[in-house]
Amino acid sequence: MVKNITVEQLADGIDADEQFTLIDVRPEDSFEAWHVRDAENVPYDPDEGLSEDQLNEVNALVDGQPVVAICGKGLTSTPFAFELDEHGYDDLSVVTGGMEAWSKLYEVVPIETASEDLVVRQVQRRAKGCLGYVVGSKAADAAVVVDATRQTDQFKVAAQDAGLSITRVLDTHVHADHISGGSALADEVGVPYYLGEGASERGVEYEYEPLSDGEVVEVGDVEIEALHTPGHTSEMMNYLVDGELLLTGDTLFVDSVGRTELQFGEDDASRGAELLYDSLHETILDLPDDTTILPGHLTVTSDGRYENGSPGEPLEARLGDLRDELDFLGLDRDAFVERLTEDVPEKPPNYEAVIAINTGKDTVDDETEATELELGPNNCAA
Repeated sequence: MVKNITVEQLADGIDADEQFTLIDVRPEDSFEAWHVRDAENVPYDPDEGLSEDQLNEVNALVDGQPVVAICGKGLTSTPFAFELDEHGYDDLSVVTGGMEAWSKLYEVVPIETASEDLVVRQVQRRAKGCLGYVVGSKAADAAVVVDATRQTDQFKVAAQDAGLSITRVLDTHVHADHISGGSALADEVGVPYYLGEGASERGVEYEYEPLSDGEVVEVGDVEIEALHTPGHTSEMMNYLVDGELLLTGDTLFVDSVGRTELQFGEDDASRGAELLYDSLHETILDLPDDTTILPGHLTVTSDGRYENGSPGEPLEARLGDLRDELDFLGLDRDAFVERLTEDVPEKPPNYEAVIAINTGKDTVDDETEATELELGPNNCAA
């Protein structure tokens, strides 16, 4: 019998270490680029059906366990499961929506704070490693959203569940790995949308309120100070919340720093690296060691694993610990620039098209196209 399960049920089963065999039937190149943790690849074409070799491969992989099948959108995995059913398999599930649905799976995680009034929720996009935030005041029943993804309802629900109304939307920068939902969310709830004032130099064409270095956004008694931290991009802003938490966007992660050549280009990546070095050493590392770093991304490997932390748990770090443990922060200026410019990781897929959308130069109205532009984990770290 073939059942359908949701990506939420798949995630719950993985997190609970349930015993099953997850078979991804997409072509090998798609699988190698990005897949769910512990998945096995058996490429399948419904027109050709299962060959004897493939059936033997499945038999060896499954070894009596339940089978869960996944593909790009849930279309190919269904006939695959029915073929297995015809060959005597009786515990079969198909992931509804496939990897497209997996790419939109979220967890909302409370962040502990020293203030009873301050409320922070980290909104984790599990498959891509995007991290957005709801930051608010209990007393004011109000919140800002920072770095919303295009699944804007996730942020509305996170704010609502925290008992807060969204009063402003902020982005740390013009994102390169995913389509921002910031401007759309602001329009949907009828509130202002903010970017660093340097966004004008990036050619941003939609309406936004410019934030200058040191400017403070107030949510009740909660103060959010904008700190200009260029490097990953020229307009990058970090947001210091009540002097306690720093939302770092793609400037500083819990395991790395932001790459610099996506905006500046490989020919001018050294300029971006120099800017980033100054932002880290003259702005961020001047903050107290007890400052909590809340990044805009975490590293998700191509095989779907979190390199630091676990889904559904806070992704954060103490600044003093990063100062001591992150080797990037111990390099001198020349070594830092050389490291960022000589060892450049693979670029995020479709990043130029994503930047064009996030600056308003292009639009994407088709959900399938938007999903395909974003497929795969983020790749914004050096």
